[in-house]
Amino acid sequence: MRLLNKFRSLFENTKYVHRNSNLGNQVAVEFFEDLVDLGKSSKLVSRVFSRDRVVNLRNTTTGRSARRGDGTFGELVPTATPVLEEDTLIARGPTANIEMGAETKIVSKAMIKQVDRVIGDLERQVRMFRKHGGNPLCIGFVGVNWSESYTSYEGERPFATDGKKYKHPIQEALAAEKRLIIEAQPLFDEFLILQFSATNVPPYPFQWINYKKLVLEYNALLTRVSREYDLRY
Repeated sequence: MRLLNKFRSLFENTKYVHRNSNLGNQVAVEFFEDLVDLGKSSKLVSRVFSRDRVVNLRNTTTGRSARRGDGTFGELVPTATPVLEEDTLIARGPTANIEMGAETKIVSKAMIKQVDRVIGDLERQVRMFRKHGGNPLCIGFVGVNWSESYTSYEGERPFATDGKKYKHPIQEALAAEKRLIIEAQPLFDEFLILQFSATNVPPYPFQWINYKKLVLEYNALLTRVSREYDLRY
């Protein structure tokens, strides 16, 4: 469960910096690693190990402009050299197309205020994944915080929730999830909400709301994507 472990590492024993745009990418690319590790798609596994399919960390198709996505997977440009990084199954390199795109968002505080922007970002990213055709598989992950309090930071300056002017995450999580399910989920081939609890204050605790349920849902999603990849490609 590399994706779940990577997501957890953003909060556990460390300060979460919400303005770091690279964090979603770090989570999303682990999805493709989990797909290969599961081994349900023979086509996917054989293409990955022959280095014919790669993860594109730039997340754009070579020769075509695109909005930055968190993670894309596709066919290696024939003249390019794939690079296998330490502790990965999938090589990195430029892609000629997009067969799968993954996007990760996190709402940890001020969720109702943020949810319109998050849904808009998700919608724009799906359009960009599909902009150049090829019917790519689009997968979305959104982390929703259910903690009873939370502190964000602007530089070193803390901003803590108070339950009144600044609502605690648990006060807004359910409403945010409902909006995401109604408006964002239909945009994707697969979509999963990652329910967690993190306060973002020392010693920086983290827990999943229902880890057993989440693991079952994530494994089911991986299986469905594996089957659909074999059908499409």
